[in-house]
Amino acid sequence: MGSRTGLNLDYVTLAELEAARWAGVMGVATFNGARTAHGPPGLALDAAVPVAEVQTPVLCDSEGLCEVWRTQQKVEWGKHGSVRYARTSGMLFGCISVPESNDAPPAAAAEQTSLYCSTERAYGEILGTLDALGYAHLVRVWNYVAEINRDTHGSERYRQFNAARQAALLASGRPVTGNVSAACALGAAVGSPLVVYFLASQSAPSFVENPRQVSAYNYPPRYGARSPVFSRATVLHEPAGMTLFISGTASIVGHRTIHAGDAAAQTRETITNIEALLTEANRVTGTGEFTLESLACKVYVRDPSDLPVIQAELRAALGRAARLVYLQADICRRDLSVEIEATAMVDSTAAA
Repeated sequence: MGSRTGLNLDYVTLAELEAARWAGVMGVATFNGARTAHGPPGLALDAAVPVAEVQTPVLCDSEGLCEVWRTQQKVEWGKHGSVRYARTSGMLFGCISVPESNDAPPAAAAEQTSLYCSTERAYGEILGTLDALGYAHLVRVWNYVAEINRDTHGSERYRQFNAARQAALLASGRPVTGNVSAACALGAAVGSPLVVYFLASQSAPSFVENPRQVSAYNYPPRYGARSPVFSRATVLHEPAGMTLFISGTASIVGHRTIHAGDAAAQTRETITNIEALLTEANRVTGTGEFTLESLACKVYVRDPSDLPVIQAELRAALGRAARLVYLQADICRRDLSVEIEATAMVDSTAAA
């Protein structure tokens, strides 16, 4: 585990999590069906710790995977509606799981589908929690949507999700362009609930866009009547240092997918996009500390048969010591084979 005094990220197995007895755990996301058995003596986590259970298989690891967010600051846990949260004096981690209802009629419009309603509810509760607790700024959001590429009611489910997310943000008076959180939206197992977990702050982060790409919130209508709402990256500022959150990044230049059908080339293009974001993040923050070597990466692979070539490209670019975890997931566009999200942390002494 890391030793910095600000926000920390660790990727561990469930066994490692339960053996570590870490103090200051703000939240956990589990993958591949790993479950934290809260309560019995000997386990690491208090029952109050928010846990997002994501039904997305882990590749290269049969033990499951836990993503652990923690801090050395004092943590207070609680629940607001259906949102479980942990907060410090300046930062909040939260998660919500919303099953989809079967109540929508077969001929429902996109605005009446079960996914639309679940997404609108999830974001309504998240934003209501932030308002009630006084954390004004969403910094990073993770969304896991069952069958994200399937068409229902005349629309792809990812587009239904985007429409509902944007509607909820607008209803709460929040922006849907410009200063919006970093985010990703990936597929999850058939029949699994919508799972959203997030980090928020009392102070505004810095927002970073990629000069090689059209901002997602400015995509043309061909990608849906309501654009995705996320920044390419954000930087959280804490007294202890900075955390860079790079959104789910793929082989997109401008607004178009390139190298369709070539997982190796898509991986290389994705790395080029991440390098561009690192350059911009360093420019925005006035530091040169954000580098490829500083990143912890979560790699989403659509087809597990592509994993060897994707791993080879990432080893060549990042080195064998890179912090990489691999998940099997459908990606927001059918012609994308790989998506990479990344996080990097810089202590205040390095950033000075």
